[in-house]
Amino acid sequence: MEPILVSPVLESLQAGVLRITLNRPEKLNAFNPGVHQGLAAAMARAESESAIRCLLITGAGRGFCAGQDLTERDMKAAAIDLGTGLEAWYNPLVKRMRALPKPIVCAVNGVAAGAGANFALACDIVLAARSASFIQAFVKIGLVPDCGGSYFLPRLAGMQRAMALAMTGGRLSAEDAERWGLIWKCVDDAQLQSEAEKLAIALAAGPTRSIGFIKNAMYASANNTLAEQLDLERDLQREVGKGEDYREGVAAFLEKRAPAFSGK
Repeated sequence: MEPILVSPVLESLQAGVLRITLNRPEKLNAFNPGVHQGLAAAMARAESESAIRCLLITGAGRGFCAGQDLTERDMKAAAIDLGTGLEAWYNPLVKRMRALPKPIVCAVNGVAAGAGANFALACDIVLAARSASFIQAFVKIGLVPDCGGSYFLPRLAGMQRAMALAMTGGRLSAEDAERWGLIWKCVDDAQLQSEAEKLAIALAAGPTRSIGFIKNAMYASANNTLAEQLDLERDLQREVGKGEDYREGVAAFLEKRAPAFSGK
């Protein structure tokens, strides 16, 4: 009897939401080539299909993502170049997530460690179960944060907290992650998936072209001067003002009804 092959990344599309589930629960959904390939395929689909208006990412089982699967590395090799994996998989993934003109919601259902923690922080809106935690585990094996960690942490938590998280590799609870501003909301475990689903469906039904521009503006602000940001706001507002959703939004407001946004 041939073994049953299980996809390391599951996808389903409903109500405009592409649900992406990391599916290696026996390994706490640790990254390996299969996971990277699955995520790359999901991102390509999100980029090309207009029916997809929001992404929702979570993990199967009791963990969200434990980072890189170290059991798949050849530690006996004469030379180990970790930059190769970053160039091939992690860096392109984070860049695609940030450039995607559609919102990405993340539901952190358990431990998010190493690259798994920073993968979550690369999403646009993060919810976490109360039992979940975030660990910058790199220092525990003699590495530095990657997958965008050295970029996201100081901007979200401030330099002192970011430095301590990275240098100690300590566990940060979901409640503290919310309090520190790393995530949007900490919710009871039983409510995580329903809360994340409700948010993703609402975003998918929203003016997704406008939401894509909001994402653009917010992320650009980290490196822009005020003058540059004002110019960007002008340019983006000019573009969305030409769209169907702006006209529909104003009409719905004046007619005192719920808008029916098309994402155009």
